Amino acid sequence: MKHLFIVNPVAGGSDKTAEVRAKVEKAFQDREDSFEIYVTCGPMDAARKIITEAGLGEQLRVYACGGDGTFNECVCGAAEQPNVAVCPFPTGTGNDFCRMFGEEKDLFRDLDALLDGEERAIDLIDCNGRWSVNICSVGIDARVGTEVHKYGGIPLLGKASAYVVSAAVNVFKGISSEMSVSCGDFQRSGKTTLVCACNGRFYGGGFNPSLHARPDDGIMDVFVVKKVSLLEFAALIGKYAAGKADEMPRYVTHLRTGGALEMTFGRTEVINVDGEEMQADHVVMRMVPKALKLIVPKGMRFFDDPTR
Repeated sequence: MKHLFIVNPVAGGSDKTAEVRAKVEKAFQDREDSFEIYVTCGPMDAARKIITEAGLGEQLRVYACGGDGTFNECVCGAAEQPNVAVCPFPTGTGNDFCRMFGEEKDLFRDLDALLDGEERAIDLIDCNGRWSVNICSVGIDARVGTEVHKYGGIPLLGKASAYVVSAAVNVFKGISSEMSVSCGDFQRSGKTTLVCACNGRFYGGGFNPSLHARPDDGIMDVFVVKKVSLLEFAALIGKYAAGKADEMPRYVTHLRTGGALEMTFGRTEVINVDGEEMQADHVVMRMVPKALKLIVPKGMRFFDDPTR
């Protein structure tokens, strides 16, 4: 078995390659398996590297050393590869996928627990051909979240302030946009504020629309928020972020599907895929059960308890 550590040198705003190398070399002092530390050099380089390694036929375990974006790229390379398992090994600023595991989330930072962990098949969302392990969304939240980087370089603006600036700019552009939404028997056309499809639970740095989504149940939790005014948006966003969407049926439709969610827009829209940006005027988000092998840290009980 080979262990491949994919390091994103720009995740979190600083290069953690030396830190990762020190941890890995220490962990493998008494282990016989081989390992490689690979530093990415551009977008989707991680996926290309994993696909190449998988083609050699050896059992491969991949550790995404970065944030949610790094993990998503590794998922895109590992998806539907029978000899590849993957997990996050967080070094970046955003680790929304790990938040789902509550008090056990820091086990993903324990390298020995990962190396001794088991592999478990989990679901993915196929979003126009790009894989998502966590959450996809369209609308005001997708525009705000994917444009934060545009304002992060402004002097004296931290990440939180950049998010506020992005939110203000996008609210000024318009809260809702024209789209047609289809999911099973649900059909609606008209102005819509946002649509969110959840395989995980957290996105956008802490938004938690679904309290009970699981990546191993074959189900997407889908939230469709109709057109709202600025005042209505300000009133509902806090509840939506706290997983209380079901308390607002006047504004939010909550669907659960093991099939597909399809949307057509009146213009090209930004689509958030695990925090990464896509653009399209039509999108299909399709649940694909058991499409990925996840390395589950030793000692994690989440997958053994369906009530978690």
